[in-house]
Amino acid sequence: MKNLKVAVAQFCPKDGDKTYNLSVIDKLAAMAKQKGADVISFHELSVTAYTFLKDLSKEALFNLAEEVPSGPSTCSLINIAERHDIIVLAGLVEKKNNGELYNTYICVDKNGLIARYSKLHPFISPYLSPGNEYVVFDLLGWKCGILICYDNNVIENVRATTLLGADIIFAPHVTMCTPSSMPGRGFVDDVLWQNRHIDPVPLRMEFDGPKGMRWLMRWLPARAFDNGVYYIFSNPIGYDGDQLKNGNSLILDPFGETLAEIKSFEDTITIATLTPEKLMQAGGRRYRNARRPELYGEILSKENTATTKPEWLNKS
Repeated sequence: MKNLKVAVAQFCPKDGDKTYNLSVIDKLAAMAKQKGADVISFHELSVTAYTFLKDLSKEALFNLAEEVPSGPSTCSLINIAERHDIIVLAGLVEKKNNGELYNTYICVDKNGLIARYSKLHPFISPYLSPGNEYVVFDLLGWKCGILICYDNNVIENVRATTLLGADIIFAPHVTMCTPSSMPGRGFVDDVLWQNRHIDPVPLRMEFDGPKGMRWLMRWLPARAFDNGVYYIFSNPIGYDGDQLKNGNSLILDPFGETLAEIKSFEDTITIATLTPEKLMQAGGRRYRNARRPELYGEILSKENTATTKPEWLNKS
């Protein structure tokens, strides 16, 4: 494997406005290529926006959805990848021939679709069906997996994807700055966002505090560290639907250390270089090799009725 330059993006999407959102994806993909990136990753449902889906009827959601890879948004992403000669990962609502709808994340290059993954825990709308498989694919010699937002909170998903061979996990999110049972979490006051150019400090303190990054950094670096993989985290900035999001898209190495992070309130990117040597050096690789699945295989496979509903959705 050769070194891989990965860009991670953040931007403020417009609800249901695919033309606008794809134009921003186009602009940021061009920026990433100009800075030498091989790959750029965008947030969950970046083509459509995310949070507003909770208020859509089944008919409205179906009309928003597209087929993959034949739909116009996938074709647009392939065109963006071709024009800028960069691999693009982005999310959209997918509809299949049987009428089922999915929160799907795709990877494309100038030649077409490379991979697609459907979120395993799609709680934002009762009309979205859960995906039922992990995905691992090749990207310029690297093995990559995808886990969307809440999927990363279930540690078995990360371990399974890693055991299937992933060196990199792309983790598109729309997260943070929402209520939770965890002390200190909650929404961020809109006044701070409106005053961000006049006095950015209070907003940055909220985004970096327990409502934002102090929550994420409790667990996401652990996923990278325990499994010895690179983590590519993407998140919107500004309002997604009626929820203010803090961006802070970042790239973690297999030691759980931050290689690059966006500290901006604007639509932008950051880039990091991934090196294969760290995969071999990481403790997570040794931990995987030390596993004794005969001790816990049956325990981990015990039946469970999955429930996925975050605190903020219970209160909405």
